Amino acid sequence: MDDVPTPPATPPAASPAASLPVLQADCGNCFALCCVALPFAKSSDFAVDKPAGTPCKNLRQDFRCGIHTRLRDTGFRGCTVFDCFGAGQQVSQVTFGGRDWRTHPETTRAMFDVFPVMRQLHELLSYVAGALALPDAAPVHPELRLALARTEEWTRAEAQALADLDVAALRQEINTLLLRTSELVRAKVPGRKKNHRGADLMGARLAGADLRGANLRGAYLIAADLSGADLRKADLIGADLRDADLGAADLRDAIFLTQPQLNAARGTLSTRLPHPLTHPTHWT
Repeated sequence: MDDVPTPPATPPAASPAASLPVLQADCGNCFALCCVALPFAKSSDFAVDKPAGTPCKNLRQDFRCGIHTRLRDTGFRGCTVFDCFGAGQQVSQVTFGGRDWRTHPETTRAMFDVFPVMRQLHELLSYVAGALALPDAAPVHPELRLALARTEEWTRAEAQALADLDVAALRQEINTLLLRTSELVRAKVPGRKKNHRGADLMGARLAGADLRGANLRGAYLIAADLSGADLRKADLIGADLRDADLGAADLRDAIFLTQPQLNAARGTLSTRLPHPLTHPTHWT
């Protein structure tokens, strides 16, 4: 891809996953970047408007949230859905070497610019690592390993290089590999698979539906009833599951499902999930 800058160093030739950054948020090692760098608008997800680069009114001096245990009850449901995939601590402790934006204000603009880029890189790493764990995708594993190493190398780049990175182009390149992964995995499911890619399924009644191996990439499933549905090996990359009912649904082996998608949905403890995803605390 000619329009993507060359990474700052040559990716390691062997065991790229060995240096993979942690892909789960560690708020204790982050300078509350999601609470400052990102904007949010007053809505059902956020009680107030906040422009990018402005600290949330609930942020304390120690970079902790003053209402962390009461976010949903006080109108900040969106905060419980967001996940940085570990980008926050990577920017805070690696890119900026532990210098926080309060005591080192000269880092503020660059840090806030880099955080959304790093978040996308970590999300891509999560998808690629997940694809590499799928035996049925073995034919595309060599290219996935190269993509993993290359993307991981970007996570260790300097701030200016990250700010200049064309992430959209990189996403497109990796998405081609993820689509091939999806096709290989879903082909193993017997019978005709449903194709709802990008479909408007808002509020759809799909309780108990057989969606094994379905293509639900980018589908709008807002408030859909998926209770008891069989979603094994369904491709859910980019699917909007806000307020979708996943009670007792079977999501084992669902492809490219993320924790933020689950956090945005409704479910029960009987909902079956793929490892290492967990039941959100607001599920009953």
